[in-house]
Amino acid sequence: MASPLGQRLWQWRSLPPWQPLVFTLAIALFFAGTPSGKAQQVWRGTEAVTLQRAYGEWQRQHILYLGETHDSVADHAAQLLILQELQRRRPLAIALEMIQRPFQAALDAYIGGEITEMELLVQTQYAQRWGFPWSLYAPIFRFAKEQQIPLIALNTPTEVTRQVARQGLESLGEEDFRYIPPLADIDLSNTAYRDRLQEIFIAAHEGVSHSMNFDFFYQAQVLWDETMAKVVAKHHQQHPDRLIVVLTGRGHVYFGDGIPQRVQRRLSPNLRQAIILLNPTATEKAKPGIADWFWQNDPP
Repeated sequence: MASPLGQRLWQWRSLPPWQPLVFTLAIALFFAGTPSGKAQQVWRGTEAVTLQRAYGEWQRQHILYLGETHDSVADHAAQLLILQELQRRRPLAIALEMIQRPFQAALDAYIGGEITEMELLVQTQYAQRWGFPWSLYAPIFRFAKEQQIPLIALNTPTEVTRQVARQGLESLGEEDFRYIPPLADIDLSNTAYRDRLQEIFIAAHEGVSHSMNFDFFYQAQVLWDETMAKVVAKHHQQHPDRLIVVLTGRGHVYFGDGIPQRVQRRLSPNLRQAIILLNPTATEKAKPGIADWFWQNDPP
């Protein structure tokens, strides 16, 4: 199976094909096989902890990252369970990698009851710009609407990310910076992050002819991270009472290098953040510092 970041390489070349939205899938299918509370396990590093302790610590954070695999039913079921419990404890905002920044108004209109779910999908161009089955995310969006939890569009517009992946940051024009940070705020200096991405890049193209430039790929990935970090930081500044729960691919939060450290840089060294990897592999769990917490729907 390709890594999450490896899969994304293809989205910078061309938009992914979309399978028609299947609204006849019942919510019950989403939860088919969803574990009971007794099956859920949580670790802080290598220490197994109770759910009560975990939620107690998570609710005291400013920002919580739920690192997902985009097409994992188990991961999205976990996200919904975590959101439901946290919402009982304090005000939330849900930040979404899967919605691009130009479409914030559509999210606001959906939460406000001004547009339907179908209209939300059309207005955010979800099918063209994300492409993973809506049935995976729909229960989360419906929960947010029911509870009036703000939804935050995080992602860089596809057109800009693809342009950078093909020709680099220096190829961007003035109009491209409407939804992204200025060049001065895009930090490319993390060599450990660069090295990990290079390994993924090489593995994804092994034995395959391609014209992608790794430097440009790296710039595109960092731009993606910096854009999301900028939006998260701004929302925290405007609404410091809310716990921001970020739903994003796990590659954007590994070791804190993608989004978290870039949010911290913009705000304060004292910012309280926590990274939770959902349903981690044994390889992930064996890497010190890859995340603060691990959540497992079923016992490994």
